[in-house]
Amino acid sequence: MSKRDYYEILGVSKTSSQDELKKAYRALAMKYHPDRNPGDEESERKFKEATVAYDVLKDEQKRAAYDRMGHDAFSNGGGSSGGGGHGFGDSNFNDIFGDFFNDMMGQRRGSNSHGGRSRGSDLKYEVTITLEEAFHGVEKKLNFAAMVSCSSCKGSGSTDGGSTDTCGTCHGHGAVRMQQGFFVIEQACNACQGRGKIIKNPCSKCSGQGRYQDKKSLQVSVPAGIENGTRIRLAGEGEAGSNGGSSGDLYVFVNITPHPIFKTEGADLHCRFPINFTTAVLGGEVEVPTIENSVIKLKIPHGTQVGDKFRLRNIGMSKVRSSARGDMYVHAFIEIPKSLTKKQKELMLELQKEFADAEENAIGSKGFFDKMKQLWGKE
Repeated sequence: MSKRDYYEILGVSKTSSQDELKKAYRALAMKYHPDRNPGDEESERKFKEATVAYDVLKDEQKRAAYDRMGHDAFSNGGGSSGGGGHGFGDSNFNDIFGDFFNDMMGQRRGSNSHGGRSRGSDLKYEVTITLEEAFHGVEKKLNFAAMVSCSSCKGSGSTDGGSTDTCGTCHGHGAVRMQQGFFVIEQACNACQGRGKIIKNPCSKCSGQGRYQDKKSLQVSVPAGIENGTRIRLAGEGEAGSNGGSSGDLYVFVNITPHPIFKTEGADLHCRFPINFTTAVLGGEVEVPTIENSVIKLKIPHGTQVGDKFRLRNIGMSKVRSSARGDMYVHAFIEIPKSLTKKQKELMLELQKEFADAEENAIGSKGFFDKMKQLWGKE
């Protein structure tokens, strides 16, 4: 009886990608696996058939040979020896589901090929500064706990420079597989921590881990002009890697405390500045504070209204890695006195009478209400 075409068995075309092959095989394996079809010889036959086909087609060299010569390419057992697949322990079925779960976990099989070395974790640190410190730039000292490389064994985990035995649990692979139902999951070997080897004489300071938790102290330069929420990356200052792996990074998040006077908008500063009502009416000159702890004179034109905005160029925040600066915007609001002296009250009453005589400036005049009636459509 002639063998069926491998592409036909998997239900794919000869131009199918590896992902398409994997998807097709996974569907057939889940459908016909003996664990899901106990006692069903036809399902077992189809499962084995699909496994043999996938074992050949997933390998680029075997697939190329099969495309050229068909089944004759493996007539001497060159390609199908590992594809018989007996029950759930079949290595090819484990491979496909091992890959599937490792993809989901963000890992690939073979990640332990470098002796279990893994990169250290990245760390996050938050530092709080004032707006003045953000303007000038500042040095901040950071104190935190992290896994650091062991100084006694130089990160090797061994007291004698690395004398090891092959791990008997994972047989040097650094990973073990577990099965539950018909799923197979691969994880780092607990016995050797993914190294694939057991250290004969582990370092007493780090217990053979090559690293231990300790306090770290660093100095970080916060540049002038930094904005609230900016992240600074300190490469290699995170946790030390395991088994000699590279260190992670430290990310410093900068928070700027709210300022009692200024608000920021990018590199621009905004402030609300009180102006007494006589200056607003008559005009004048006022002194406005700056972020540099100085004052600058600002001319107020007569007739200034609440909310009028005045722009002071190049008086705002610094800009990172630049000699330029933002602008400062002064927002006027009018201060109304809550109490008056007898003379001030007399003057105000006289002024009120003057306004009342000038209908166009009198908010409470008959002319004003006539205009309102027109807007409401009343005579």
